[in-house]
Amino acid sequence: MYKKNVIWLASYPKSGNTWFRVFLTNLLSDSDKPANINDLAESSISSSRKVFDDYTGIASSDLTSEEIDKLRPEVYKKQSEESKDLLFKKAHDKYYFVDDDKALFPSEISKCAIYFARNPLDVLVSFAYHSSKPVNEMTKVLNDSKYAFCYKNNRLHNQLRQLLGTWSEHINSWTQQTQIPIQVVRYEDMINDTFSTFRSAVDFIGLNKDDNQIQDAIQKSEFSVLAKQEKEDGFREKMIKSTAFFRKGKIGDWRNHLDEKMKNEIINNHKEIMMKFGYLNSNNELIY
Repeated sequence: MYKKNVIWLASYPKSGNTWFRVFLTNLLSDSDKPANINDLAESSISSSRKVFDDYTGIASSDLTSEEIDKLRPEVYKKQSEESKDLLFKKAHDKYYFVDDDKALFPSEISKCAIYFARNPLDVLVSFAYHSSKPVNEMTKVLNDSKYAFCYKNNRLHNQLRQLLGTWSEHINSWTQQTQIPIQVVRYEDMINDTFSTFRSAVDFIGLNKDDNQIQDAIQKSEFSVLAKQEKEDGFREKMIKSTAFFRKGKIGDWRNHLDEKMKNEIINNHKEIMMKFGYLNSNNELIY
């Protein structure tokens, strides 16, 4: 009998996932001090190579990405079985099936999922800085159906390959699946209406926390706190070439970096989903 104790924290990169993970760590902690960003559990990253190797007893470096994918659901089931509490798992993979009837993220152990969405124009800029790539190159990434994290074979990545697809395909894969109950949380709402947005997510997950506890955890997770911690101690989830993981986090920063051509390319490729999630109005005008 499986436990339904796994909560997937899913997102395309640079959409607020890590911020929410820090918030949850603070919310579930008894400490008076803000949680250390480097104390986020390794086991909470669904693509961790170390966790995969430890649970399977197999060196993932000896397997193909497809072979790894078929074993990943079994790793999650084992983690679920061993966990006495709710298990929060960060996921940048899109939602897909590794076999005809076997999803990468098993519904048998899944309580629910939170999907973090963000304006793709701001995602593009933040992702470019995170990856140390020019913004025009990152435009191609958001439009690439075959895009994946950690897929190059020239070195052994500390994370397993993660299939992302395009920005639109990623959101669709999670929000259109019907196997796991899901709530969409927009990054812009996390910024503009922080308490109500986080309160709603906590209620959806089913955590019994009062308003004061949520407000305290939000304050301990403020962007300035996270940036200060990273500056002083670094952040192990930052990519090597990136100058900072917690860079700005501002809404509309794309206006300082994208020209008209790049802006229109993203809008033309993702118009339908941008409208659906409130980034374009009915007149094709940007809202953020």
